Amino acid sequence: MVHIDLTRLLDRALQGKRPTGVDRVGLEYVRHFRQRARALVRFAGRWVVFAQTDSQRLFDWVISPDAASAARVRWLVGSNYALSWRRPRAGSILLNTGHSGLDRAGYAERVRGYGLRPLYFLHDLIPIAFPEYGRPGEDERHRRRIATMLTSARGLIVNSAATGQALEVHASQLGVSTPPWVAAHLAPPVFPPPNPLRPMPEPYFVVLGTIEPRKNHLLLLNLWRRLVQEFGQQVPRLVVIGQRGWECEQVVDMLERCEALKGVVIELNGCDDVALATWLHHAQALLFPSFAEGYGIPLVEALSLGTPVIASDLPVFRELAGDVPEYLDPLDGEGWRRMVLEYALPESYRRTAQLERMAGWRAPEWSAHFEKVEAFMARCFGE
Repeated sequence: MVHIDLTRLLDRALQGKRPTGVDRVGLEYVRHFRQRARALVRFAGRWVVFAQTDSQRLFDWVISPDAASAARVRWLVGSNYALSWRRPRAGSILLNTGHSGLDRAGYAERVRGYGLRPLYFLHDLIPIAFPEYGRPGEDERHRRRIATMLTSARGLIVNSAATGQALEVHASQLGVSTPPWVAAHLAPPVFPPPNPLRPMPEPYFVVLGTIEPRKNHLLLLNLWRRLVQEFGQQVPRLVVIGQRGWECEQVVDMLERCEALKGVVIELNGCDDVALATWLHHAQALLFPSFAEGYGIPLVEALSLGTPVIASDLPVFRELAGDVPEYLDPLDGEGWRRMVLEYALPESYRRTAQLERMAGWRAPEWSAHFEKVEAFMARCFGE
């Protein structure tokens, strides 16, 4: 029996929040395991496991949330909590793909008390390695999550070998052993066909992702202000796609108050899949100057749509894309300037060369991901 810890996905869906990258991974695990799984929800001090029929209803709803039926979902959770409290079955495999609850001291004790065999998904160790890029206190919370994983997991799934190696280093520093782990790459969304019409006539670049310090938007905005000073309005456009996050006041100030960037930098807080595919497909390149990433789904999304990528020289990016993208140090402002000007040319030699390299690249697929996961589970649990 498999129990899927649905707490995070259900809570966010009931709040009407759009799925994050972490949530999208969790939803794929729900789709894959749902026929042999039960939903587990942690609520008000109880761990409630739902019967098969109710579990399928919850799985259906988190995959396709409907605001009109949210009240019925709340009633379903409440009635199970109050009237049909089913404890987890001893020996069951517990899947937690979203780090949810792992920072709480009681999580590992509950796992052991119920006799569960946990399999956790680790997305990254960025809050520990780079605490300056996160919310205050997030580094300590993440240390507790990792401690729960290291002390209670029967196995760990990571999104990249780079994440797994970072975990090995962290565990070594703590003087503890690492549970068995497997790296399984994440597939990009299946995009609808992009609109054949360009969203704007001018050449443009896209930066995609939540606006937060480690994404290094500030480098690009300062670069574009310099380009405007040099070339006036005859510069390529920069399209910033993503919600505003935390600790990003300088970026927001430039987006809202820098006169030189008005009409040259376009901010889009969100896009549907057709619009995102269209913006990416027609871009000169995706710009990805992050200081740190656990994976880098925008890189995979761009390449899957045939869009060149100019990215930071991070090990995980090379693991995912080999020598296809252009790689730069995230602090090399002059290098980013040269690359942007080169890729903006109508007949860019470097852009054409990257498109040729891209012909040999294949996007990760969920089928391959779960083949690895299933084989790993068989080794961990003998099933």
